Amino acid sequence: MNSPRFKPLSAAALLGCWLLAPAGALAALPLQERADRFLDLVNAGYQALSRVESEAQWAAATDVKPEHDAAAEVAGKARAAFTGNPALIREAQALLQQRPQLKPVTVRQLERALLNAAEGPMTNPKLVADRIAAETQQSSMLNAFVFRLSGQPITPNQIDNFLQTNKNLAQRQAVWEASKQSGPALKPGLIKLRDLRNGVARELGHRDYFALQVAAYGLTGEEMVRLQDEFMRELRPLYLQLHTWTKHELAKRYGQPVPKRIPAHWINNRWAQNWTGLIDAANLDDRFKGWPPEQIVKTAEQFWSGLGFPQLPDSFWKLSDLYPIKPGEARKKNTHASCWHVDLETDIRSLMSVEPNWQWFETAHHELGHGYYDISYTRPEVPPLLRTGANPAFHEGMGELASLACGQVPYLKAVRVLPADFKADETSFLLNDALSTTVPFIFWSSGTITHWEADVYAKALPPDQWNARWWQYVRDFQGVEPPAPRGEEFCDAATKTHINDNPCYYFAYAIATVLKFQLHEHIAKHILRQPPQQCSYAGHRAVGDFLRQIMAQGATEDWRKVLREATGEELSTRAMVEYFKPLLAWLQEQNAGRVIGWD
Repeated sequence: MNSPRFKPLSAAALLGCWLLAPAGALAALPLQERADRFLDLVNAGYQALSRVESEAQWAAATDVKPEHDAAAEVAGKARAAFTGNPALIREAQALLQQRPQLKPVTVRQLERALLNAAEGPMTNPKLVADRIAAETQQSSMLNAFVFRLSGQPITPNQIDNFLQTNKNLAQRQAVWEASKQSGPALKPGLIKLRDLRNGVARELGHRDYFALQVAAYGLTGEEMVRLQDEFMRELRPLYLQLHTWTKHELAKRYGQPVPKRIPAHWINNRWAQNWTGLIDAANLDDRFKGWPPEQIVKTAEQFWSGLGFPQLPDSFWKLSDLYPIKPGEARKKNTHASCWHVDLETDIRSLMSVEPNWQWFETAHHELGHGYYDISYTRPEVPPLLRTGANPAFHEGMGELASLACGQVPYLKAVRVLPADFKADETSFLLNDALSTTVPFIFWSSGTITHWEADVYAKALPPDQWNARWWQYVRDFQGVEPPAPRGEEFCDAATKTHINDNPCYYFAYAIATVLKFQLHEHIAKHILRQPPQQCSYAGHRAVGDFLRQIMAQGATEDWRKVLREATGEELSTRAMVEYFKPLLAWLQEQNAGRVIGWD
């Protein structure tokens, strides 16, 4: 149901009403009333066209066909024609010149409208049309790409499962190299998109596309990079100990000398962003044998409903695409997990390829965190323009918080993944937490990918240096190196989905990782009164009340204020460092006498 105030009328009709109003009549209105009337039109058009575009993009992502790509392109152009209309831009800018006289929530909507406009400013229609066409083509190529091993198709799930289980280094290298096949195919489109994205950003005064994406945080591009560097500086002692321990363990596993940097194909993740499968005592994959994939998603739903959130609507189960494509089915779909708020109302969907293992158990909890955030702020008090996270990282933070909580041993017992009498090796589980979801991920997201995209978009790094710079950052920040030289005939950065379809975003995941530990510590210590490393959210509605207070606000308040009011502190790695303090002491004992790090 649409709220009474925001009706999905024709976008052209809505903006036409505003344009046809006599200028004198608009100027005669009290400023706040003028802004309210304008934003009623903008919100209604934005919601209507977001739904049209989301439906088209959903079809293009779940059934890759030329006709679906064409429909997505048309829908994108229709949305840009409204959100980037020069008249909309001029009025929003004019109203913001008098921001002290407007309500704070009005200012936030106007600022959001201009950020939306900057993605498709119709002050330069050809540039916008070219960008939308290029984005559609890139997504189609990404979604339809077929990886091959020894000439035979291999799916991303099969690549991931192989790297998780196989210990033959020659075979691992072959599979790892197969996982990079999409890079050369995607590079020409990415080169074109770099220039088009920078072009649209500059139309409304942003220095580049990286700066436009950072603007949602109220930061400059340089400030965002410095924030990411600060995360790594504070976590570096722990990372160096983890890196040293890990390369010694992997050298034993593969019967190799201990390297300075870890060869990328030794790590189970294709990009070395998470270091999974190293801790046998915390390996939970066998615990999901016999689970139907539906049970994975239902358990994730029960996690949230147990906190007092509603059941997912029936439409979620009817319209989502949750499981792998069946053998023999010709359809192709995007294999990157995501959650969609299609109509900015009740249509919540998820795109996954769930199989019964730990990775998908964790992913399902994460993706439904997005869905419940959407549900929480979908209320009349939050206009459609502000139906999003307090900043983009807050959305990821709620998903990441669920990922952290669902891996806690008491919770796993509560949902019968582990038996009630299971005796956990606490150090093993803490070590697995650090390796598989957290600390290496910071050095990948804050380090490699953020710095590379800042170079590409903000510093105009020439395309013939892209792969060299990528691997320079992998070596410098992550202490990882490729199994063989990777020249500029490759484009290994482009093998990462979000480099193509959601660029200049990975710092959001880094912030979300830091944020989740702040929220989790508050929940564990002040609501559950349990140790942060050993607690269960299951059935605790007070936890849901705490989270709902954050989520229900959407983007109506500044994210810094939301965080201070929730936790009493600014964004900080303090809680994360504290969480892993027992592990750091253990690692220092294990690494005694070893050379720490790779320099």
